[in-house]
Amino acid sequence: MEKHVVTAENADLVLGWLDTRGGLAIWGCLDLGGPGKTWTAPLNDEKGERKGKPHWSATSEPVRVINDADEVVVSRDREVKRFRIAIRYAPNRMAYKVSDGGSRRIRKEVGKAGKGAYHVFDYETQEAVIMAPEGVMVGIREFVEGKRKEN
Repeated sequence: MEKHVVTAENADLVLGWLDTRGGLAIWGCLDLGGPGKTWTAPLNDEKGERKGKPHWSATSEPVRVINDADEVVVSRDREVKRFRIAIRYAPNRMAYKVSDGGSRRIRKEVGKAGKGAYHVFDYETQEAVIMAPEGVMVGIREFVEGKRKEN
């Protein structure tokens, strides 16, 4: 099975979930506006009870459960591109949303950035930021232990 990839910023948290919360639950997305979107969450809560889905649009059950740290790698990501996008108010969701044109441009730029690329939104500047892996991926335990030795 393919390794599950997490960002360097989340490595400590995810390793903690693997070690103390029964593992990881990877949830898929049923919302047609978020194709391919997933959530990574702890399998159990602090009391050891199975956690529910992390979002209303998540699948009813996890699409994958990971109990072994060897199945998780850390990706160091870099900013590939940044551009301003239009947002609009969606009254039925009582939230702001990227315009249809902005969504198309984000999907196009993420596709051009390659495998493992994704976007984040910089709320301060109203810019989409395209991120992509730098290349080398490291096992999560090795990454966190190496980071601790540096500090």
